Amino acid sequence: MSNKIHVPLGARAYDVHVGPGLVARSGALIAPMLKRPRVAVVTDEAVGALHLEALRAGLAEAGIEMTSLALPPGEGTKCWAELQHVTEWLLEAQVERGDVVIALGGGVIGDLVGFAAAILRRGVRFVQIPTSLLAQVDSSVGGKTGINSAKGKNLVGAFHQPSLVLADTELLATLNSRDFLAGYGEVVKYGLLGDAAFFDWLEQHAPAMAAGDMEARIHAVARSVQMKADIVVRDETEQGDRALLNLGHTFCHALEAATGYSSRLLHGEGVAIGCALAFELSARLGLCAQETPSRVRAHLNGMKMKADLSDIEGKMPDAQALLSLMAQDKKVQAGRLHFVLARGIGEAFVTSDVPTDAVLSVLEDALAAR
Repeated sequence: MSNKIHVPLGARAYDVHVGPGLVARSGALIAPMLKRPRVAVVTDEAVGALHLEALRAGLAEAGIEMTSLALPPGEGTKCWAELQHVTEWLLEAQVERGDVVIALGGGVIGDLVGFAAAILRRGVRFVQIPTSLLAQVDSSVGGKTGINSAKGKNLVGAFHQPSLVLADTELLATLNSRDFLAGYGEVVKYGLLGDAAFFDWLEQHAPAMAAGDMEARIHAVARSVQMKADIVVRDETEQGDRALLNLGHTFCHALEAATGYSSRLLHGEGVAIGCALAFELSARLGLCAQETPSRVRAHLNGMKMKADLSDIEGKMPDAQALLSLMAQDKKVQAGRLHFVLARGIGEAFVTSDVPTDAVLSVLEDALAAR
């Protein structure tokens, strides 16, 4: 029932396994990579309480010993202090260059542990075992690692590809509805940016997927991973095509900053709202049909997801302040904002030729509707 997606990056190539029961089989899958039968696992306290012992058992099946560290959960963990904590712990655990570090958790753990692995002894191998939908379809694949700075999100990091990714779809059953739907924000992004047929499929099958349909979950995760892998292979370090993966993210990162990277707005929720705003902007610029943004919003609303600025609780900055937050985005080049816009569903493209007044107008109208 599981799928295997190969990410062909030459000497840095790896496989992504998608399906149920992968934690139970983790020992058999990881053992061929090891020079000695031990691994260091970093997780967070919430994920560790749910899945750490199952991972220990899965590794033990292949005679692999495990030492582990559990960090506080939440976006605040992606910081300098925890990076130092993890790196020093790995050194104390005597992790050698030939060893393997395992990141067991969502995107925060994957990004942080991947970055620690990138800088430890100038690079050690690591395995991603993503436990959230968002991490399974997005952050665990592609080698982007990093932490947040006071100046913004993901501004410090490195490209460091994992050696293996185990996306165990059974783990998604432990997510609450809000976290699952936040991850779905990244799934729907793939259909919107480059696969209209996948978006059509999601319109039909996403409600069943959210309700727990395993076949639908495997298909959605595998298709998302395949799309991301294809783009990463074309553009590993984001010089061109890979920027398509940032559909909705220029708006999203500004909204996350405006809400203090707090639980008021989860990353995937920000992506969903950002995608809706990107299609709204595209329609106003005459790039796509006027009804396209409505179709995007109708699907998000049908999934009971956040789709508009009015869905974010609490006070928000004005349009000009949000525009200023966008200027901190990593995609700014020579002072110009880069947007991912669309000529239709599945037809995204990257441009810096976006009039500021059009962006302001979209933001003002979205804020006025709150």
